[in-house]
Amino acid sequence: MKLGIGIGWRPEIAAEVEALEGIDWVEAVAENLCADHLPDSLVRLRQRGVRIVPHGVGLGLGGADRPEPARLAGLAARAELLGAPLVTEHIAFVRAGGPLTASPRLEAGHLLPVPRTWDALDVLCENVRIAQDSLPVPLALENIAALITWPDEELTEGQFLAELVERTGVRLLIDVANLHTNHVNLGQDPAKALDELPVEAIAYVHVAGGVERDGIWHDTHAHPVTGPVLDVLAELRSRVDPPGVLLERDDAFPPGAELAAELDAIRATLNTTTAAGARSAPLFGATRDTAAAPRPRVRDRLAVSQTALLSALVAGTPAPEGFDHRRLRVQSRALAAKRADVVAKVAPELPEILGDGYRAAFLAYARRRPMSGSYRRDALDFAEHLLTAGAPADPAERRRLTYWWQDRSAARPPRRTTRLVRAARAALVGK
Repeated sequence: MKLGIGIGWRPEIAAEVEALEGIDWVEAVAENLCADHLPDSLVRLRQRGVRIVPHGVGLGLGGADRPEPARLAGLAARAELLGAPLVTEHIAFVRAGGPLTASPRLEAGHLLPVPRTWDALDVLCENVRIAQDSLPVPLALENIAALITWPDEELTEGQFLAELVERTGVRLLIDVANLHTNHVNLGQDPAKALDELPVEAIAYVHVAGGVERDGIWHDTHAHPVTGPVLDVLAELRSRVDPPGVLLERDDAFPPGAELAAELDAIRATLNTTTAAGARSAPLFGATRDTAAAPRPRVRDRLAVSQTALLSALVAGTPAPEGFDHRRLRVQSRALAAKRADVVAKVAPELPEILGDGYRAAFLAYARRRPMSGSYRRDALDFAEHLLTAGAPADPAERRRLTYWWQDRSAARPPRRTTRLVRAARAALVGK
């Protein structure tokens, strides 16, 4: 099954996506969709025959814990609601701590790399099988961009992906921007990775933009696609004809004409490069084996190492042995900055209330308070932290923040009359 050319659907560019010509399919972040009804824009796209693929970011299949049944059920529900041909996730861990380490649960709020070791591969493969058994459609997994690498790795990225496919039959979502990121940041050769991985297992390809600062490539998804990323796409196309290619954009959304121009550049790259062996396998239908579960204590060891790393990144604990301390600091700052950005999106009232002081206040809070739940929970905890400390200093701002926190932290949503009274208070305070 050919997917064709697609684009990442986001609410901020829903109208632009609907207006684009030559779009065969779209991808939507699964966690941003309700499990029981779709945004009107996606309904209209489906009515036009545009396929929609849910793209998960929260399973953490590379983590030490087995995937949570509730998260798998949610992803399955969205796949069925969309009539999706497949679902996708990442080869990453996103949380650590908890029962396996008898320590507080920590959330990264971001995709972090899995150690490319045989033990971590055993755990990942079992987690993938659990996910496959829980989903109504095939699963494809994406390689991630990284700022850091684990010490004492035993496999290259290509070898790791090849073993994963061999053991589980999972499909691959290859992000060529992430291969470029790892080339700049970690010195890993994209061509070698493509040579080693089973390109016939590719379900589709991601293309995205980024920016280089101080010798570090930041996979922002908020900048135009660069020439070097398209060069990696051409390298991949020279090996295989991918069933689908999708443009991702998650922030700083440009006008529709600029998105169309980026899609044209992707089409041109695909059309001017031919696959030497035309090695294109069916999108779905791969078999998988029933290899044994990880050896005893493997999950425990992985849990300890991942918790130590995540704690160093989000809680300021000492860096685990063997890691590049400078890279850890860069990653730590990037996690805090992303946290501030996402909280500002899910709770836009906070930067409105706090004004120019929002970001500095949030970053100071993040240095002391690791994320332990959702971003919405993080927003509430941040507001409570400020109020407990007697901030903000301005009494009017503090009252507005108090009303906001009360509205959202109550055991049940406030009644309409209560909301109207609080809105009136806020309006008076603002005068």
